[in-house]
Amino acid sequence: MTKPKIYTMSFAKVYPLYIAKAERKGKTKAEVDTIICWLTGYSPEELEEQLDKQIDIETFFAEAPELHPSRSLIKGVICGVRVEDIEEETMQNIRYLDKLIDELAKGKKMEKILRDSS
Repeated sequence: MTKPKIYTMSFAKVYPLYIAKAERKGKTKAEVDTIICWLTGYSPEELEEQLDKQIDIETFFAEAPELHPSRSLIKGVICGVRVEDIEEETMQNIRYLDKLIDELAKGKKMEKILRDSS
């Protein structure tokens, strides 16, 4: 079975799309970075290093220092699929990130987006 095409795409090519989506709705690159770092455990400096290395999305998630334990609280539909029902871990993590960026673009408060913030 072949891997989904998204796995082999450079994260550095997808990243500006996340930023553009957020900025169209009045949000910032800093907010996108906060979400990515929360989900993956990368520091802002490590995120920049990964972008500079042009690694693929599969590697980006595989090398993530610590995927956030509260990511399982992310629920809802993205691309017509419920994120909580995705069985393949890498695809689920990709869709978690998509969902979080969607929530940011829709104006949800950062405390709500980052599920465990109190």
